[in-house]
Amino acid sequence: MYGVCGCCGALRPRYKRLVDNIFPEDPEDGLVKTNMEKLTFYALSAPEKLDRIGAYLSERLIRDVGRHRYGYVCIAMEALDQLLMACHCQSINLFVESFLKMVAKLLESEKPNLQILGTNSFVKFANIEEDTPSYHRSYDFFVSRFSEMCHSSHDDLEIKTKIRMSGIKGLQGVVRKTVNDELQANIWDPQHMDKIVPSLLFNLQHVEEAESRSPSPLQAPEKEKENPAELAERCLRELLGRAAFGNIKNAIKPVLIHLDNHSLWEPKVFAIRCFKIIMYSIQPQHSHLVIQQLLSHLDANSRSAATVRAGIVEVLSEAAVIAATGSVGPTVLEMFNTLLRQLRLSIDYALTGSYDGAVSLGTKIIKEHEERMFQEAVIKTIGSFASTLPTYQRSEVILFIMSKVPLPSLHHPMETGRTGENRNRLTQIMLLKSLLQVSTGFQCNNMMSALPSNFLDRLLSTALMEDSEIRLFVLEILISFIDRHGNRHKFSSISTLSDISVLKLKVDKCSRQDTVFMKKHSQQLYRHIYLSCKEETNIQKHYEALYSLLALTSIELANEEVVVDLIRLVLAVQDLAQVNEENLPVYNRCALYALGAAYLNLISQLTTVPAFCQHIHEVIETRKKEAPYMLPEDVFVERPRLSQNLDGVVVEFLFRQSKISEVLGGSGYNSDRLGLPYIPQLTDEDRLSKRKSIGETISLQVEVESRNSPEKEERVPAEEITYETLKKAIVDSVAVEEQERERRRQVVEKFQKAPFEEIAAHCGARVSEAWQGPPPSPSGTITAAYGQPQNHSIPVYEMKFPDLCVY
Repeated sequence: MYGVCGCCGALRPRYKRLVDNIFPEDPEDGLVKTNMEKLTFYALSAPEKLDRIGAYLSERLIRDVGRHRYGYVCIAMEALDQLLMACHCQSINLFVESFLKMVAKLLESEKPNLQILGTNSFVKFANIEEDTPSYHRSYDFFVSRFSEMCHSSHDDLEIKTKIRMSGIKGLQGVVRKTVNDELQANIWDPQHMDKIVPSLLFNLQHVEEAESRSPSPLQAPEKEKENPAELAERCLRELLGRAAFGNIKNAIKPVLIHLDNHSLWEPKVFAIRCFKIIMYSIQPQHSHLVIQQLLSHLDANSRSAATVRAGIVEVLSEAAVIAATGSVGPTVLEMFNTLLRQLRLSIDYALTGSYDGAVSLGTKIIKEHEERMFQEAVIKTIGSFASTLPTYQRSEVILFIMSKVPLPSLHHPMETGRTGENRNRLTQIMLLKSLLQVSTGFQCNNMMSALPSNFLDRLLSTALMEDSEIRLFVLEILISFIDRHGNRHKFSSISTLSDISVLKLKVDKCSRQDTVFMKKHSQQLYRHIYLSCKEETNIQKHYEALYSLLALTSIELANEEVVVDLIRLVLAVQDLAQVNEENLPVYNRCALYALGAAYLNLISQLTTVPAFCQHIHEVIETRKKEAPYMLPEDVFVERPRLSQNLDGVVVEFLFRQSKISEVLGGSGYNSDRLGLPYIPQLTDEDRLSKRKSIGETISLQVEVESRNSPEKEERVPAEEITYETLKKAIVDSVAVEEQERERRRQVVEKFQKAPFEEIAAHCGARVSEAWQGPPPSPSGTITAAYGQPQNHSIPVYEMKFPDLCVY
């Protein structure tokens, strides 16, 4: 019998005998290395036998697993690993199929050690670069099994950690093996990503638990290596780093779903950490794809709880700041549009108390403070992202936000009714808050670009609204745009300093672009400042903002012409407090006196005209002694010290326009302009901004009297303009146009039909009358800025020519 067995054994194929010889009698002795070398040499010499070797090893391994002979199982896997590392022939594909079949058998086992053994072999295989492609190899089972191992809930903590780490390593191996091979199964398909990404996030999520265990110093390095959270983070970074443009969406969507399913938006710490990993791992040019995914997810959750939406917005803020350092692409306005839309939805939710606009039995009640928290998160996100944008994009964002502000004008109808007014007001406030966030720190050398006409018109019309909070936001926005040298905080409090050098102001010469800007928009700006001073609902913050605006305009945008106009404006404000046609409260009148004193004290020291400084100083000293309630030190305090009788203000307490005109005129300033009182021109915009009905009678007092000095008592009565006078003016203007059209028709007809002699005689007489005396010179002399004369050319279109010369 033994002879027969020996004979049969000798007749067995050589590859089987070589395989059998690598197994020792006692599995604890391990792999027989000499026989393993023979088997390897045989496989390299006869590569066509490699697939049979693999099949036979697989057969033995399956048999040993069934008989629980785990020592021989380990020897078989070690032999397979060595053959894989040594052989790279074209026939290796069939051998790999046998190898993967054996790995799958080990992973299906309930023994943790066999699962870990199979995973380690698969990881070694994943690191091998194959010379020949494989068209039919599938890794679906391995993705599913490794993902399941990542969620292991074994009772033994140490074994559970090892299984989870093996699962993460296995997923990492699958990614490495398939991600760059177009002939392999597409690992970026949703069916695979929906398993891989949540498995990694699940282990990453438990980093706090891993960190809460404090191992001894000697064991610390080993524990750090065995931390599934760190391994999951490395694997996730590697996965995202390999993602191409078209695969980003499939990789990000499972992250969003995982955060939704596990309610991880509300603490938002883990969500922010995940997206920081994502943003720093993907290629910079793909950043805008992640932003788009977050924006779409925010829209999809527009009816979720405010805390969930706030968490998404916070994550979006962090991701957008990181993306701005790379390539944001076309998502800039899309992002702001989505955020502003969510802001308006939140306002509607807060007003109606539900997501459906009506409260019913099944409606989820909304907490107003949570919606307010979400709104603040949106505004913060808008500001943080805008601060990272270049100037040109920031300007576009500013115009975009301003275009969304509802304004009470003929072209921008507003909602009516009490609910509509509340919605309009809240929308205006939130959008202006957003605009203030964007404008803070905005640096632009050209004010024409920073404040274009269409933007400035809308912003200043908002400044005339009745709501005091809205007016304050507008003033702060203007201050943010004008302050380009960081002087704003130096004017946060109103005072009359005897020496402004302690402020250490950064003053630069007014550029040509700023001069052009002020020539175009200065009167519009002055008018709104003047009208803002007349508001009864102003509080201390409004006057502080007005003072900062006046001071910064004097520093950033002023030449001598602007300085003259600002002085006239402040003197008109003083006159407003003195005459009190608006019936302002005592505090407002004292505040206007104090505001004028503080600004004139500042501008007198900036102009460095001694006589001007002396006059301002004398009036301030007089007020300190006899009327401290007209100075900012007594008015703009927690408990203002006011006077109950302001009607008897004597001349010595006032800054006199005649005196200022005299002293500044002697230093080269335009004394004629200084002597003219400032009178704002009211427009339809002012009336519409007050949200009054068009059908109401318009009664505006247009001041036509002279205000050469505050001590002048005789005043010309103001002309009352009513609906009838306006109608008459429109009719008269139409009649004048008809007369002019008829006159032109007669002139043309005369030239067409009259004899030549009559036309020549008529033209000769008219020309001789027009040119009697010396002809007008197209050049003249005017007083330029800073008091220096300069030549000035009269444009041809302003010269007077006879009527017939036009034809």
